[in-house]
Amino acid sequence: MPAPGPYRALVLLEFALAGLTFIGLRLVTAPYGRHGRRGWGPTVPAWLGWLVMESPAVLVFGATFALGTNRGHAVPLVFLGLWQTHYLYRAYGYPFVMRTGARLPVTIMLMAIAFNVLNGWLNARWVAQLGDYPVGWLADPRFLAGVVLFGSGLGLNLSADLTLRGLRRPGETGYRIAHGGGYRWVSCPNYLGEIVEWCGWALATWSLPGLAFAVFTAANLAPRAIDHHAWYRAHFPDYPPKRRALVPFVW
Repeated sequence: MPAPGPYRALVLLEFALAGLTFIGLRLVTAPYGRHGRRGWGPTVPAWLGWLVMESPAVLVFGATFALGTNRGHAVPLVFLGLWQTHYLYRAYGYPFVMRTGARLPVTIMLMAIAFNVLNGWLNARWVAQLGDYPVGWLADPRFLAGVVLFGSGLGLNLSADLTLRGLRRPGETGYRIAHGGGYRWVSCPNYLGEIVEWCGWALATWSLPGLAFAVFTAANLAPRAIDHHAWYRAHFPDYPPKRRALVPFVW
């Protein structure tokens, strides 16, 4: 089914948001986590803000998918499983292993909510309604390679989060240098994993909204990886000199 004009316009909007986000984050470091600072208005506990801002990705995608005419077909159901596997963890698992005491500006939370509503609707609308996915797509090389990438990225993301969680003893609030796993090569393997995930999604769905999401993810996380890497180098004189910010051996 051809995508209607307003739908295409919203996909193009997401590409535009990716460009604006990249430029904005190269000019101004996102003010939360280790980069938190005053001047960004009211804040909420980071775990609560994360839960609230990631929930639309679960709920909007799920509701939109349930209304799609292809919701009972095999391939869309696989896509539903992939999407919800990531976001159920991100919305309802990750917030409860975050560093205690951290705060998140409400402005950041609201921007994330708006993006997740848009992105969740666009991708669910495509896989459950507008996209054409016969059962044979399950054997297509693009689908298979995309699922492998998605699973690899998810595994890297989860293992990086687990490593960070294990760095602190009960009651500790500071930062330490992570070692092992993806941290042998880059400062932000969790970000690298998420970028790989959504590149896999774009390939598996072979769709413009999937590509828009992958581009936005890279535009959002690459500047943050650069800032994290610089912060570690500034605060830890013994930081591994060969470790890169995001791409092993390269950057």
